[in-house]
Amino acid sequence: MELSRMSWAQAREALGKAQVALFPVGSTEQHGPHLPLGTDWLTAQEIARRASARGGWLVLPTVPVGVSEHHRQFWGTLWVPPEVLRDYVMGVARALASHGLRKLVFVNGHGGNTAALEEAARRLRQERIYAFVYVWWRAVSEVIAQVIEGSGSHAGELETAVMLAIAPELVRPERYREAAERSAPEWGKRVEGVEVGFDTLDFSQSGCIGDPGRATVEKGERVLAAAAERLDAFCRWLAAQPEEALAPKPHLP
Repeated sequence: MELSRMSWAQAREALGKAQVALFPVGSTEQHGPHLPLGTDWLTAQEIARRASARGGWLVLPTVPVGVSEHHRQFWGTLWVPPEVLRDYVMGVARALASHGLRKLVFVNGHGGNTAALEEAARRLRQERIYAFVYVWWRAVSEVIAQVIEGSGSHAGELETAVMLAIAPELVRPERYREAAERSAPEWGKRVEGVEVGFDTLDFSQSGCIGDPGRATVEKGERVLAAAAERLDAFCRWLAAQPEEALAPKPHLP
């Protein structure tokens, strides 16, 4: 049930029935030489669509550009400052609330967006708009641990498997080796426990973390199914909550 595919007359009916909206938020940024720049927004959108197919939740248009300046040295990466993303999603949430729907979930596909989305959710709560941040890889970490064999988050085995399940035509297996040989074993660079890798290029020459070579469609499907199922379960919980239970608590006596 995607809002952007409806006429206003259809939207009037859908918004009258909707209990929760899903708002996919991703990025357009490098994901190694083998994955598309749109990996994060494509993933967020796919998980939202699959959850909607389960529970009938309203899916809002996807935000394709996020907080990705740390990938800027890689061609094609786009980004906005955190406060721009925060204010943008708050504006959309307020517009949604004007139609009577005050519960929504930011379906986040990019780690760099998380802080801005969480701040937006806190601020919106003060306006009695109830937004929550669903970070899919955190929500299904136990499934990822069971399915994914190697390490590496960004553009590694996990995201490559997911993209094989979503859009295999956009994945370039012939460049897996290049991605792995110039990758980093983990995200970041630290000296004596202090983070010194501010940009991806500080620690990965290919933009990849880990080895994507073990990725399969089957692994991606298992992860996506689990992420959609968990998101649907959260939406069911949220739909059942009275607004007074979600509102900020009053001052202590």
